[in-house]
Amino acid sequence: MFTGIIEALGTVQKIEKDRSNIHFTITSAISSALKVDQSVSHNGTCLTVVQVGSKDDKAFHVVTAVDETLRRTNLGSWEVGSLVNLERCLPMGGRLDGHIVQGHVDAVAECTEVLETGGSWRYTFRYKPTPEHLLVDKGSVCLNGVSLTVVDPHDVLFSVAIIPFTWEHTNFRTLRVGDAVNIEFDIIGKYVTRYLDFVGRP
Repeated sequence: MFTGIIEALGTVQKIEKDRSNIHFTITSAISSALKVDQSVSHNGTCLTVVQVGSKDDKAFHVVTAVDETLRRTNLGSWEVGSLVNLERCLPMGGRLDGHIVQGHVDAVAECTEVLETGGSWRYTFRYKPTPEHLLVDKGSVCLNGVSLTVVDPHDVLFSVAIIPFTWEHTNFRTLRVGDAVNIEFDIIGKYVTRYLDFVGRP
């Protein structure tokens, strides 16, 4: 489980295709502390560390994305040099500073607008809503692994507000109109919706 609070930015150094899988080599400030078989959120996608090492005094780790992951997330658009939001899993007894995040991407959304609003930023996204994937005003949503508050959800659009600290310490600062982000909807909302479907809505 994760919280949506980004620990570090990683940089994609190498991309290796292996049949339908892709191996990503990533350098970051936390790579040296990782262990093989550890779960780490990469842009909100839970991936398993398969190798840890060091080259030219830079620590790196390697993760593998299978075909299913590549189809459901924005990982297939990564290039050498891409910045990736990283978060290690929540330790037992740790603080839940964001919200409950599983690292299971539900959908991909397209950025449709970026507005600077007097020192902060408002990003608007278009997505394909489904009955089980609900957004509520002031509710939680995870975008590229970042725990954020939903602003003005309407039809197929919703927005989030990004403060300067988040802008500086995540890959939101590289996000442009037309770019894709990974969405994980609030797990509590998904369970409530599933329960109502099971018992029958009033």
